[in-house]
Amino acid sequence: MPLDPSIPYADITYRIIGCAMRVQSRLGPGLREKHYQRALTAEMTKDGLGVSEEHPIKVYDGDVWLGNLYLDHLVENCIVVEDKAFSHMLTEEEEWQVLSYLGATKLQVGLLFNFGRKRLEYERKLLPRDVQEWQKHIHRYIWRSKDMGPLPSLENARLICT
Repeated sequence: MPLDPSIPYADITYRIIGCAMRVQSRLGPGLREKHYQRALTAEMTKDGLGVSEEHPIKVYDGDVWLGNLYLDHLVENCIVVEDKAFSHMLTEEEEWQVLSYLGATKLQVGLLFNFGRKRLEYERKLLPRDVQEWQKHIHRYIWRSKDMGPLPSLENARLICT
């Protein structure tokens, strides 16, 4: 079956999904997310893909640094990959995490994997035409040190991510 040419980076996402399936086949369910993350990084590297694990994205409100996002994987500098290890099926919350990362980075494709079930669960997400919604959800994923205090309201923020 040929790859859909209308989906950006279909060839790379196909390879990444194959890597995730091999990891799931070897490890099965029951481990922590971090274990699957490391195994997937190793598998993608073995497959010849360029991978950055725990890739940091700085989040600013104008000139004020708010904190960092950490992408589980940034593959070939064009695809966001988020790993989960839940015994339950993926929810809208996890989907919003990937969509928020796409909105923040302006990358076109994200993959969401759940290794916590008997069969690998995965979803491909594309950057929506209207990316304004990501700012409503991004506060859940911004990391700040405890001494920085709580994250200020982002309701009227003009977020810039680098």
